[in-house]
Amino acid sequence: MNTKFKPLISIVIPTYNHGKFISKALTSVIDQTYKNWEAIIIDNESVDETYKLINDFNDSRIKYFKISNEGIIAKSRNLGIKEAKGDWIAFLDSDDWWTKDKLELCFNNIDEKVDFIYHDLEIINSKSKLYLKKKNTKGRQLNKPILKNLLLGLIKEGNAIGNSSVIVRKSILIKIGGISENKNLVAAEDFNTWLRIAKITNQFMYLKKKLGYYLIHDVSAQKKNLSIPHKESVNEFMNLFN
Repeated sequence: MNTKFKPLISIVIPTYNHGKFISKALTSVIDQTYKNWEAIIIDNESVDETYKLINDFNDSRIKYFKISNEGIIAKSRNLGIKEAKGDWIAFLDSDDWWTKDKLELCFNNIDEKVDFIYHDLEIINSKSKLYLKKKNTKGRQLNKPILKNLLLGLIKEGNAIGNSSVIVRKSILIKIGGISENKNLVAAEDFNTWLRIAKITNQFMYLKKKLGYYLIHDVSAQKKNLSIPHKESVNEFMNLFN
């Protein structure tokens, strides 16, 4: 167990017209057993009740920013990273949510040999009758070298790392220049980010624990054709294959 002081963890939450989801996401943050966090919400000029619902929480640890990201969610996440005061960044999509012990368990596994930590997410389909019982999960153990394992695994199993499961050193994100804002990467910018991080460090840790939930609904990225953005996300790494 990590016995050091508990550092500030900055949680970056981009959102756009997700009023029907964001209260659940924020409640899961408020309920964390690990209390030294800040939630940075980047709102892409929502026109629904998003702001009101956020304001109702009345918690000084919740910071609210507005942006016009032109459909490029990386711009929102990069603003969140820029505004973050913590040395560690946690990503949470506004339609996902965490178990109460997510931050605590991740923190307890962080040491000087860990730059990036991720875990399983239970996949929930909003239209499924198995809404509360579905066992399908997103996440798997990556073997070193992480970069090649990510690339090869994409072909067989897809992206091994759910965005809402990640906690990463802010210094690493700064070192890679943040998340790419290439519009051709939309819906695969997270996978491209993991590849670029794996290019400079192998210090990834996987927790084989379900510490969050990934919601699939009518407008979620999972519903989109990801073949083109995934191809774009790996282009710069194709020289690794012969």
